[in-house]
Amino acid sequence: MPFQKTSCMFLLIAAAVPMVYASDGGTSVYPMGVETVMPGLMPPPGKTILEEFNYFYQANGVMDGSGHSAVPGFHVRVAAFALKAVHNWGVKALGGTLVSSVAVPLVYIHLDGPFGSLQKTGLGNSDIGLLDVAYGKGSWHWWYGVDGFTPGASYSKTDILNVGQHNAALAPVGAFTWLPHQGKSELSSRYEYIVNFNNQATGYRSGREFIWEYAGMQNINKALAVGGSGYYYQQTSDDLLNGLAVPGGDRGRVLAVGPQLRYHVGRAELILKFQRESLVENRTRGNALWMQVGIPLWGHEH
Repeated sequence: MPFQKTSCMFLLIAAAVPMVYASDGGTSVYPMGVETVMPGLMPPPGKTILEEFNYFYQANGVMDGSGHSAVPGFHVRVAAFALKAVHNWGVKALGGTLVSSVAVPLVYIHLDGPFGSLQKTGLGNSDIGLLDVAYGKGSWHWWYGVDGFTPGASYSKTDILNVGQHNAALAPVGAFTWLPHQGKSELSSRYEYIVNFNNQATGYRSGREFIWEYAGMQNINKALAVGGSGYYYQQTSDDLLNGLAVPGGDRGRVLAVGPQLRYHVGRAELILKFQRESLVENRTRGNALWMQVGIPLWGHEH
């Protein structure tokens, strides 16, 4: 369910690096921390789940490669809304069943810095689950596949601020969810490795990205579960400009953790979670608040 957390903010470092770097450095086509609610669990064969996401992010600093603040007066606020549909086709493949998904985000960004104040609203990078195969056995649920990311809907290389990355990407991805104690406990992880393609407008290519999202939850009663979730992000290759590595490589890193609540109301599942970032390099450092809803589109409670 991706949307762009922050986009084009690193042109704030234009005094230190060429402006074109700012278009892509320090951002991603995927919003880390989104998939922490039973990420290994897919809908049953022939069924669909509709998910809705509300996301609020704030950061008051951009960290350099040594983890120190790089831009004085930096301040960013992001609000996003996204819809995601996940459908299990019931078609058997490789011992599991085929699943497809699509997520489309609408993003608002407000950015303050030495240059002044900017804001923009638009569609971010859409995420399409291309080839997912889902499995379930007892308390274990898992799947693997390939995600595709489309470029942001609008982009101008002359704009300081853009919503979404202006490049396509592919990512092998997999997740598992373990639900022991008759489903009263949960341990989940999701892994993704993003391979970015060129920004055709600038010749910039973001490096490859590894993302691990995780969650641990415990039911308090039939309706309420509490626990924690977060993510670890590590860029594994340098950013490139016209085929050459940018100075320093601009490799990002971040670790985030925070509390998570899950509550059932009828057939709907409501999620509230907070994530605080640390160990940040070549990215913004901030906090995120998520409010999510999952609704199974079939006649019995999920």
